[in-house]
Amino acid sequence: MKKKLVLFLLLSVFTTAMLQAQIRKVPAEVTDALKNKYPNAKNVEWKDNLANFQATFSMDNAEWTAEFSSKGEWKESAKKMTFEALPAAVKDGYSKSKFNDWAPGTVHMIEKADKSVVYKIYAEKTSLVQKRFLYFNKEGQLEKEVPGI
Repeated sequence: MKKKLVLFLLLSVFTTAMLQAQIRKVPAEVTDALKNKYPNAKNVEWKDNLANFQATFSMDNAEWTAEFSSKGEWKESAKKMTFEALPAAVKDGYSKSKFNDWAPGTVHMIEKADKSVVYKIYAEKTSLVQKRFLYFNKEGQLEKEVPGI
């Protein structure tokens, strides 16, 4: 019994050490890039996604996420918003799409490094069966649909 306990403790310590070794510190270039792009960001939390760093923060009474490369290059940002706050062209495009009878859920405005803006709408027909992420451009055209989880 003592051997199993010692083995379990050693395994726990080893696993914890391995997990701690995999967590990178957010480089100063990345935190500086966020401060430059969004000087009014509050309550910033960082996540290491291996290929990039993602900041989650609040600004102007909205929830935001922003992705940066490890060198501090901004990739894209997403602002959470309500369906009612969407531009009229996007709401019109949704109502004219084949998904007009689906219930819209969370909505994000996504700004990309190439200066394009896309609106991502999570929609579901029935909560357990059909779910999609719908991507509309500023003009309200459905650009793509991705199965939801």
